[in-house]
Amino acid sequence: MDVMCNPACIDFARKHLERWEIRDRAVLEVGSLDVNGSLRPIIERLGPARYIGVDITPGSGVDEVCDAHAILERYGVQSFDVVISTELLEHVRDWRRVVHGFKQVLRPGGVLLVTTRSRGHPYHGYPYDFWRYELEDMRQIFGDLDIEALHDDPTEIGVFLKARKPHAFAEHTLDDIALYSMVTKHRTQTLSTWQSVRFRLMTGGRHRFARTRYLVWDTTARLVPRPLKILIKRKLLPLYALFKNPPHGK
Repeated sequence: MDVMCNPACIDFARKHLERWEIRDRAVLEVGSLDVNGSLRPIIERLGPARYIGVDITPGSGVDEVCDAHAILERYGVQSFDVVISTELLEHVRDWRRVVHGFKQVLRPGGVLLVTTRSRGHPYHGYPYDFWRYELEDMRQIFGDLDIEALHDDPTEIGVFLKARKPHAFAEHTLDDIALYSMVTKHRTQTLSTWQSVRFRLMTGGRHRFARTRYLVWDTTARLVPRPLKILIKRKLLPLYALFKNPPHGK
């Protein structure tokens, strides 16, 4: 899954990751293929003992090819002090298994840093785009960790999280959580294999166009001054959403 780490994501990491949390520690980045920005240079300047970037395809930033669903089987329980995942969770169909892997490979006292997209962010299939996460979703999903920072992406439509694994960790079940799906266009607990296959068949021919369109959109967005982006997100996007989905009875 390609890394598309925007400047706000990079600022979040700079602000919330301390040198003592990284120095001489083992770091795992899940979804590390660098297409247009990465946290890796920032993390490596803090002096980790080991940094492993994994993705489903080889390329820049990828040390080992490994599916995000398989990190627990690959690396084992409590094998890393820091787990980083930027712009990955929206792309994995079985998000529960991936989150379970994040929590289990992390050592007690270790840090998890996650960024992902929320509803309203455009479709971007790298290779597929299944889910959208809101602040309350993240509170529920990572409620068995000690959440130290959780807020909206200040310039785009997404969420940022930093959490720490408690020493007395008891993993919560996530079975009842329903997320907004780009497949069904409403909240759902799971996507069946048939829904996923059908979605892939229906969107397969559009992936190259969607990827190009999103890269253009992302590159253009980076040229917009940050104060203007904040204004657009906080003022104009809510008005647009209200226009598209007026209150009942109006």
